[in-house]
Amino acid sequence: MLRAIKILVLLAIIGASGALAWVVFVDPAEPSGTPHNPSFWEKPLLGFYLSLREEELNTPASAENTPVLFTISPGETAATIAPRLVSASLIRDAELFRLLAWYEGADVALLAGEYQLRPNMTMWEILDVFREGKVYEVSVTIPEGWRSEEIAEYLQSLGLVDSQQFLAVVEEGGFSQNFLSDRSAGASLEGYLFPDTYSFPPSLGSYGIIELMLENFGVQFTPEMRAKAEERGMSIHQVVTLASIVEREAVLAEERPLIAGVLLNRLAVGMPLEADATVQYALGYNSPTGTWWSDLAGISPREVDSPYNTYLYPGLPPGPIANPGLDSILAVLDPEETTHYFYYANYLLGDGSHVFAETYAEHLENIARYGQP
Repeated sequence: MLRAIKILVLLAIIGASGALAWVVFVDPAEPSGTPHNPSFWEKPLLGFYLSLREEELNTPASAENTPVLFTISPGETAATIAPRLVSASLIRDAELFRLLAWYEGADVALLAGEYQLRPNMTMWEILDVFREGKVYEVSVTIPEGWRSEEIAEYLQSLGLVDSQQFLAVVEEGGFSQNFLSDRSAGASLEGYLFPDTYSFPPSLGSYGIIELMLENFGVQFTPEMRAKAEERGMSIHQVVTLASIVEREAVLAEERPLIAGVLLNRLAVGMPLEADATVQYALGYNSPTGTWWSDLAGISPREVDSPYNTYLYPGLPPGPIANPGLDSILAVLDPEETTHYFYYANYLLGDGSHVFAETYAEHLENIARYGQP
């Protein structure tokens, strides 16, 4: 026979019910996963059969609308997933679904991945999801300036990772991207989890999510930017570390290049950076307020002993204090040229802006004039 699959259609009117018996014989020699489009005589018979069962095709398994994640593995066909759809209470009749998929030419070559289905979807609707490859992914936006703990907590809240496992991978830092090579031994991935909007499959896990974020960093930090870093005599790690401070210190986007310029000026002459954000990072989680970035009111920065405290230790901290966005990185690579060495929050305006000074005497005047009442 030219066809390996033989179809015997038996039409039998049983009593008054008019039930239709449909028996399908499959040649066991047929290779698994081989497409079989119904022929010119098979398709109308199959179409007729499906029309008789139209009500079942258009009736959901239940009225339940709770999303169900359903995974199709590479190489699976309608014949292999249909029984699993029944087990997941998404359909009632595995054979009917298989025949529908066969009739529609969607019985093989299904796109592997995770799909979000619901028991109140019809067989037609479920098949459409598979045919269109509507793989389910969670849209995640990571804001600029979050530290890795904040990212871990957020991803856990979305059901994508276990936060402790995620942080363990971040701390381990065992990835091979070339831009990570100038970190000190044992350094974490803080600073390199690039802030952006991502679409993550639910099963991706901590390692996979971090891998994608690092890949994004590698794309965003272009060869031209690497060349600029070399021109400034800075490693990528130094750029990212300083950019993380700029990210946390600057409230207004337009002030980033100027704040970067001030911090670079201080580094050039050996002045401590004295950035409040580094003290906040050193303090860590504040249980009473439930925040990772404590208000320093009433806290003497010089009493917080940490290598990240730039009031106590000159130069850059051991590593980034947050994950900076592209604008803060660019601000470090292309800072505003300035003669200022100091900046202070303008509490009179209260809009996040700063006032700048060249000398310490001017800085003290600014504190007296624009400081907190």
